[in-house]
Amino acid sequence: MEEVLKNIKGFSRVQITEDTPDGPKIVGDSGFCGPNQITNLGFLNYLVKLLGASAGSAQIGFVALGTGSAPNASHVTLNGEIMSSTQRGAVTFGSSGSTTAQFTATFASADSFLTAAANLSNIGLFAATTTSDTLFAGNTFASSSCDTNQNVNVTYQIRFS
Repeated sequence: MEEVLKNIKGFSRVQITEDTPDGPKIVGDSGFCGPNQITNLGFLNYLVKLLGASAGSAQIGFVALGTGSAPNASHVTLNGEIMSSTQRGAVTFGSSGSTTAQFTATFASADSFLTAAANLSNIGLFAATTTSDTLFAGNTFASSSCDTNQNVNVTYQIRFS
């Protein structure tokens, strides 16, 4: 029996919500966008070295939002990454079936992740909260305005087929 891994693709979804007296209201939704760009160092550090339990391997632990464009294969950072006192959002990992890794996170307005209104347009996955960390993968979506009183819920899936 022969099985072949042909594709590794990422898809992301960004929802902007506002708190209302009736509960959270979605005011922006990118829908699932993709496929994404896995960077060269993303393949090396997060997949190849991780499989071999090698020094320098990394696991996804955080997500970042930005105002820039999609990364290319040689990028190590996210264009226009929003860096504030809370920096990146910690992700919760889950699997969907045997071939999809799913990462979710919430950027809450109460955490002041934005210091001023911004037009969000990209997302990226990282191992750590520091800006010296290497980008695993990133994606872009139609720019959405986000204000300081709004929350952002993100879902990022890595699908293997």
